[in-house]
Amino acid sequence: METEVLEFRTGSDPQARDITSEVARFVADKGDGIVQVFCPHATAGIALIETGAGSDDDLLDVIDHVLPPGFDYRHQHGSPGHGADHVLPAFIAPSITIPVLDGRMQLGTWQSVVLVDPNRDNPRRSVRLSFVSG
Repeated sequence: METEVLEFRTGSDPQARDITSEVARFVADKGDGIVQVFCPHATAGIALIETGAGSDDDLLDVIDHVLPPGFDYRHQHGSPGHGADHVLPAFIAPSITIPVLDGRMQLGTWQSVVLVDPNRDNPRRSVRLSFVSG
């Protein structure tokens, strides 16, 4: 297995950050196999969505709708609504696995790999990429 950790600064606002190009660079010379994209954080996740057409902002709006910041969460440290951030991984998984053929991810036409981070309390995120050939 080959692995690499990417570091991202997500800032203090919720973010759906397209990291497709970084993952594509990682697998570019690796032949056939699978790549796992894993976010080792309790308040962020990885998604496959269309970006650039408003879906990324829609996703953040839906997260606020499904996990409203004003809800009375039992988990209450951090900024207001931070309890919702800890529930997020039940809806947006911390990892995805993508098939790779001849060094190219086999994504659908409109799919992008996105780091989803609604957490205002942690402006730095890491994402581990792991490639298994086969």
